[in-house]
Amino acid sequence: MIQLYETGAYLLDGKELIADDAEALAKLQSKGIQTTREDAAKETLAYGILKAHNQNDNMDELKIKFDKLTSHDITFVGIIQTARASGLDEFPIPYVLTNCHNSLCAVGGTINEDDHVFGLSCAKRYGGMYVPPHQAVIHQFAREMLAECGAMILGSDSHTRYGALGTMAIGEGGGELAKQLLKRTYDVARPGVVAIYLEGEVNKGVGPQDVALAIIGATFEKGYVKNKVMEFVGPGVDKLSADFRIGIDVMTTETTCLSSIWKTDDKVKTWYETHYRPECYHEMNPGAVAYYDGVVRVDLSKIKPMIAMPFHPSNVYTIEELKENLSDVLEDVEKRAKVSLGGKVDFTLKDKVKNGKLTVEQGIIAGCAGGGFENIMEATEILKNHFIGNDEFTLSVYPASTPIYAEMAKNGAMLELIKSGAVVKTAFCGPCFGAGDTPANNAFSIRHSTRNFPNREGSKIQNGQIASVALMDARSIAATAVNKGVLTAADEIDYDFKGASYFFDKSIYENRVYNGVGKADKSVEVKFGPNIKDWPQMISLTDNVLLKVASVINDPVTTTDELIPSGETSSFRSNPLGLAEFTLSRKDPQYVGRAKAIHEVELKREADEHLCEINDEMNKVVHTIKEKFPEVTHENMSVGSTIYAVKPGDGSAREQAASCQKVLGGFANIAKEYATKRYRSNLINWGMLPFVMAEDYAFDVDDFVFVPGIKKAIEDKAEVIKVYVVNKGMKELEFTLGELTDDERSIIKAGCLINYYKE
Repeated sequence: MIQLYETGAYLLDGKELIADDAEALAKLQSKGIQTTREDAAKETLAYGILKAHNQNDNMDELKIKFDKLTSHDITFVGIIQTARASGLDEFPIPYVLTNCHNSLCAVGGTINEDDHVFGLSCAKRYGGMYVPPHQAVIHQFAREMLAECGAMILGSDSHTRYGALGTMAIGEGGGELAKQLLKRTYDVARPGVVAIYLEGEVNKGVGPQDVALAIIGATFEKGYVKNKVMEFVGPGVDKLSADFRIGIDVMTTETTCLSSIWKTDDKVKTWYETHYRPECYHEMNPGAVAYYDGVVRVDLSKIKPMIAMPFHPSNVYTIEELKENLSDVLEDVEKRAKVSLGGKVDFTLKDKVKNGKLTVEQGIIAGCAGGGFENIMEATEILKNHFIGNDEFTLSVYPASTPIYAEMAKNGAMLELIKSGAVVKTAFCGPCFGAGDTPANNAFSIRHSTRNFPNREGSKIQNGQIASVALMDARSIAATAVNKGVLTAADEIDYDFKGASYFFDKSIYENRVYNGVGKADKSVEVKFGPNIKDWPQMISLTDNVLLKVASVINDPVTTTDELIPSGETSSFRSNPLGLAEFTLSRKDPQYVGRAKAIHEVELKREADEHLCEINDEMNKVVHTIKEKFPEVTHENMSVGSTIYAVKPGDGSAREQAASCQKVLGGFANIAKEYATKRYRSNLINWGMLPFVMAEDYAFDVDDFVFVPGIKKAIEDKAEVIKVYVVNKGMKELEFTLGELTDDERSIIKAGCLINYYKE
């Protein structure tokens, strides 16, 4: 089904792969091809797009300027506030503010709508585009209205992926968008490029989520495409519709890749024509001989309906395999739950087995992954003349944009869904992050959405409530609905889907979306609600740093949802201190109190109190440090908190996973590695030290870690930084900071991105 090459490979004319082994050059020469690995690497689609957007002469150290930006209403307030504090005059490139996360305005009352009013006023003042609530989810609007072949888009949402339409898109934390608004660059080492070579043709009942989950399952744990670009090539691409490609593409985020890009053809051309933007298309193919750093070879004909069981998109099985090994799989899920949930609640899915079959209480088809036109239309065909029943099972369908919603109303699909017992709702991302369709306690939900992390469906383990999500394709969700909640793969259902024509009504956006791109009006006052707060002041890095460990997380991977929960906390996204109260609330509820206590010490130090006079604990710690480092004083050593986590930062791009730690006085993270580049970048943009520790050492909460000469070490680009665990007999450890650009070093020294721009 899927093969991962152990080497790189050459791709000839977009069709033939030659593995980069000892015989590779001889095989190339036998075909009359004279090339080098370095030259062939320049023939990938990714290289060409990156080169066209690189502001640096050096292609190994990229400085990228994007063509467009996009954000939603959980992130755009903080981004604009950061840029305003750093001297924003007007949006220099098209910046689209969508409202698809806080759009219900049901949690927090006026708070969420105040954010929308803020966004519209900023679009007017600074010259941007504003998409009102319920019009479209962020990524569908970007596909319909922003994507273009050869372009690059930066979004403040991790699923910013438009590669299927020929656009290289990257999801990052808000700091990176603020840099673009301030006419700075996105700095990154040139990523590796991995070919996703598709061959064969999918069978009936198999959808894009099935293909995506198969790829995620094969690559995630191995880190095969981590921080690389996934380039989709091969004859199998030609057999997939544009909508199908989009459905695979959006899920590439869950592999931890940096971005994605696909070759384009007449099907993509038709997409642009359908959306009244034919000028945005041109054919894109890799060069005659292109070199890739790896290959994921996918035989589409062997992909079966898939399911990602709780609690990660990579926990993948075929539905057939799940059914054949039901007891073993459910036992494994329980073991994973003990790690993910920390034993705080009892969790089992064994009670969902009835008459030997696994049952579910809820189905959701939604958002940037599931809410596409073809997904919903094929699901509708499966449900036609069937009924979901009047028991516990429910089904909700969220079209990804109002134009899709309107087409469903015109072609009769909406009526068929309603007759089946499904509920059709407006464009909204809520089910993906825990703000919509929250199941009952102990309920099991199947969803065509992007993630199934713990609590992503809205449950709260701190209140003793737990539900769980499995990811499936819309087709198999519809098949399960036909059987009233008994888990069923779409290839088990007899149906005949011949496709459906889509007619995009551009007047829907023309009549409702505010487009002020290039028309900044400085007479417009930005409108602030009472919950929209400025970022607190943050100090610059001192010569020495004393860190107190406020949380220790030994899970194999820590998601950004665990660092700062999604769902109900979204109402406070525009209030840095208010949101910070939720930091690690589901993983370590005592963290906030510990971090605040450490921050109080630092505030007293900043007020010129001597550290040894603040309390007995600090007196002892300072004297221990001064025995080895007598030059340390309360003036040149600041005090902050840190967390230790094995591999933090999987999941969402939202910067609050880092900024919430910072506003509570966090100075660093200590990790074995970082799950994603975007989380590490978020730490850096908030002036936090992204320490990596190679050796094994068991930190305890309340350990003190002294980092002498850290400022000089950053300036000198020291490869190794010696630190000392003060309360463990000045135990010496070695940390590294990994690769840092000169700007990143300056940002850390300044204390955060805002301070850096002020300087």
